[in-house]
Amino acid sequence: MTITLAMFPLELVVFPEESLPLHIFENRYQQLIADCEHTQITFGIPAYINRSLNYGTEVRLEAVKKRYPSGASDVICRGLRVFKIAEFYPNYSDKLYAGAAVEFLENTDDALPGQARTFYNLVQRFYEVLGAAGPQIDLNAVSSYSFAHKLGLSLEQELYLLQITRESDRYSYLIDHLTATIPVVEQVNRTRRLIELNGHFKNFDPLDFTEYRLGSSDE
Repeated sequence: MTITLAMFPLELVVFPEESLPLHIFENRYQQLIADCEHTQITFGIPAYINRSLNYGTEVRLEAVKKRYPSGASDVICRGLRVFKIAEFYPNYSDKLYAGAAVEFLENTDDALPGQARTFYNLVQRFYEVLGAAGPQIDLNAVSSYSFAHKLGLSLEQELYLLQITRESDRYSYLIDHLTATIPVVEQVNRTRRLIELNGHFKNFDPLDFTEYRLGSSDE
């Protein structure tokens, strides 16, 4: 089944549950925000990546934080459901903004036991090797979408994640990504330390040779 949504294409991926701050300054999107306020419509933010518009997320206007004399505004939106565009309308009814016929993807919440904990541990380790403070995670509220923008994914990878309809598969994708990325960051850190030591005397920890064996090609 398809429904029609107003469209606000952006070169980014919005995930369900995400809180999204936007600065609205173009006339067409000022009109869209006014329509959201007056008629409580939702709208879609399709990801414009590699000159394509295929998938996006329905969002709801949650608050207008600031209004400017020019008509611009700062707003907060909330991600709702993922959709696939069936047909895009550059001219939508009598509006300045575009629209599209969309089909919503059916999400399956089937996370496997332990996936959230594994994800949590990898996120913490990822930030540890980056030398940055990790995000606060509530295991009772965490989902595969939590912190998806903060895990080193490219836009293309984020768009791929958006299209995955099973929670267990999204967790697996992110766990695989972090498992592959963390050793790369660790190697970069080691290389950086070696570069910083170039030309300096190195202080190595003494090795204990009381117990050792020689390797043999016959083993």
